[in-house]
Amino acid sequence: MPSIKAAVCHAFGEPLTIEEVSLRAPQMGEVEVELHAVAICHSDISFADGAWGGSLPAVYGHEAAGRITALGDGVRGLSLGDPVVVTLIRACAQCPSCGEGRPTGCETPYDGDHGPLQTLDGGKLHQAMACGAFAEKVVVDQSQLVKIPEGMAMDAASLLACGVITGVGAVVNAAQLRAGQDVVVIGAGGVGLNAIQGARIAGARRIVAVDMSEDKLDAAMEFGATDGVLATGKTPWRDAKAAIGRGADAVFVTVGAAGAYDIAPRYLAGGGKVIMVGMPATGAESRYEAANFAAVSQSMVGSKMGNVVIRRDIPWMIDLYDQGRLKLDELISNRWSLNEINEAIADTKSGSARRNVIVLKD
Repeated sequence: MPSIKAAVCHAFGEPLTIEEVSLRAPQMGEVEVELHAVAICHSDISFADGAWGGSLPAVYGHEAAGRITALGDGVRGLSLGDPVVVTLIRACAQCPSCGEGRPTGCETPYDGDHGPLQTLDGGKLHQAMACGAFAEKVVVDQSQLVKIPEGMAMDAASLLACGVITGVGAVVNAAQLRAGQDVVVIGAGGVGLNAIQGARIAGARRIVAVDMSEDKLDAAMEFGATDGVLATGKTPWRDAKAAIGRGADAVFVTVGAAGAYDIAPRYLAGGGKVIMVGMPATGAESRYEAANFAAVSQSMVGSKMGNVVIRRDIPWMIDLYDQGRLKLDELISNRWSLNEINEAIADTKSGSARRNVIVLKD
């Protein structure tokens, strides 16, 4: 099998190592993509730190864009040389979840231990999240790809693979926000900024960003927030309600902290929804008084990857980007080489970055 360069995790919480690994050719229904850019998502970091368990050694990375370099048998609608976004959403199109139009919940398991990656000596190498995109190339199922316009910047396009669709999709798909409704977004990081601009695009009346950082609240205003509230205050939910004039119709929790879910219902109006986007570590628990939800018809709604259908939703998001109505370039904090990935991860962990992007090919 041909070899490629990849960033490999051998131990949770330890730096990734850049090494040569083997990548087999695409099989039935699979596509090989030479990657030009891959963004660093907090999910990659959580996996690499062991927050959710998993198999090692592994190649993480799942927010990528590049060009098709090989096609397996049975691939339709894609051609050699096509520029594409590579997502982690692998859909079988046969299970009940796929059948009802919810491919983010595909019930057909994927075994990343027996995917296209191996160590150079033929040993196991886990393809994390069905992508393994911290690498020069990937081989993925055709269902994970969406063609993008020729000439679209690959670094901007890579953000559409996860962070953007997760935030915007949570608003339009999971919350089904209506124009004129009021929103609170807890966390003004990469996904939170996309939930904010999704709410703006959907026509929200008031969009209140809640974060522990003044700088992030300033950024939230750039992306469409009407108000900012510091989470470090004694009762930030009261500050948010004062800004809105009432409780929120939808509260988006975009941080992976169980404590944020404890507090989220306090921001709600009667009949409102908490949209659960951020994923705390395995075993982390939150507490609620169930009667409060029942008494005022409130609810909690899970939102995995914005409940998107990628070939439906990514094209219209690209169109909004082309119109200047969806910000992508402004989300990129810094660009790094693959050899600098550990520095890029450390910068992401510092909380100062919106999205760091690994540029693999100009």
